Amino acid sequence: MTQSVVVQVGQCGNQVGCRFWDLALREHAHVNKRGLYDEALSSFFRNAVLIDMEEGVVHGILQGPLREVFDSAQLLTDVSGSGNNWAVGNLTYGSAYRDSIVNKLRKAAEHCDCLQCFFLIHSMGGGTGSGLGTRVLSLLEEEFPDVCRIVTAMYPSAEDDVITSPYNSVLAMRELTEHADCVLPVENQSLVDIVNKISLMSHDAKPGCVLKKESTVTSGQGGVSPTERPFDAMNNIVANLLLNITSSSRFDGSLNMDLNEIANNLVPFPRLHYLVPSLTPLYTLADVNIPTRRLDQMFSDAFSKEHQLIRADPKHSLYLACALMVRGNVQVSDLRRNIERLRPSLPFVSWNQEGWKTGLCSVPPVGHAHSLLALANNTCVKPTFMELRDRFTKLYKKKAHLHHYLHVDGMEQSAFSEALSSLSALIEEYHHLDATKARLIPDAPRLSIAR
Repeated sequence: MTQSVVVQVGQCGNQVGCRFWDLALREHAHVNKRGLYDEALSSFFRNAVLIDMEEGVVHGILQGPLREVFDSAQLLTDVSGSGNNWAVGNLTYGSAYRDSIVNKLRKAAEHCDCLQCFFLIHSMGGGTGSGLGTRVLSLLEEEFPDVCRIVTAMYPSAEDDVITSPYNSVLAMRELTEHADCVLPVENQSLVDIVNKISLMSHDAKPGCVLKKESTVTSGQGGVSPTERPFDAMNNIVANLLLNITSSSRFDGSLNMDLNEIANNLVPFPRLHYLVPSLTPLYTLADVNIPTRRLDQMFSDAFSKEHQLIRADPKHSLYLACALMVRGNVQVSDLRRNIERLRPSLPFVSWNQEGWKTGLCSVPPVGHAHSLLALANNTCVKPTFMELRDRFTKLYKKKAHLHHYLHVDGMEQSAFSEALSSLSALIEEYHHLDATKARLIPDAPRLSIAR
């Protein structure tokens, strides 16, 4: 069985990772009908690396139910944090802890009999997540150039309370564009909207409807941890993304997907590797005890804007490729039938009309009959990047807070302009593809983009 290494960096990365491990333990206990721990999951735990420049979250993990499964050799912490400064995380801590990080990554890789990919989880707005997280990404490329690197990146909302988050995010974007094989962007605002809608549905439910406490989709309850903490509901959505994408490595399935195939099949241009994730069920089966929707509805929901983990409507933008990763009692014929049903309504680029990748794991999430994770290489990510660029530009024009970065050894102001140019070039590449859709060119030429 193939194995992966999960690397979680910063406060947000470790909080999301904690929810993933918490729910994965419960999932395997439910399937095995015995104990919380089995050999398949044991290999995942041994392959984890937890990094944060503040002690709180990682030490909190060691105080909870997960203390039995993590070894202190897998952890790397400091006490002062990065001060919401990309340069401190990337340059200061990245240089100071380089050898320690590489050693932990190597040890985790050595535990794998067949290393399939690295999963990196971090935020874009904070200093450790954006700075040290992307430094870890570049180290992965240096040390393991042939192993796929899949990043789950949490993007800040416009109302983020970190004033320097636009700087951190754009500086991190350049690293993600250059060093990742695939990036799964998740917007905090989209998670907030989903959680609020589910909360509203639960309060407006018909008499007799109750919260499904066993749900693992959004409730902070239902895992091994007995208490619900701030942001657990949001983090659970991202944790379920990871549960779905790793299910083929943790359970048997008739059509299990090799994770390397995601990059190979969904990324026609090296820089355009941002895959928009959507999850279903979210509203209909999450916490509100209402009748299960038809299987076909689940596939339709995966392409609706309400189920995207960024604020976007992919059906009104151009698809380059799409992956459907299904769990539960679903037949291959159901997959094919729904693809054929949906295909006419989804605008695919003319030279990749057959750009679908499918995976099928027979084990459903706890509390659900089936679930679906869709990963769309779609130009609908462009508005998210444009909004981020606008927020960056407003700060950068005033040179606001630049001195905090330029006081860090090795940080030059040119890094800001280069990061902005990289992001603008990325937006332009998506714009070029959108323009071919708008002009209805039947055989648009492929972009010539050098890695």
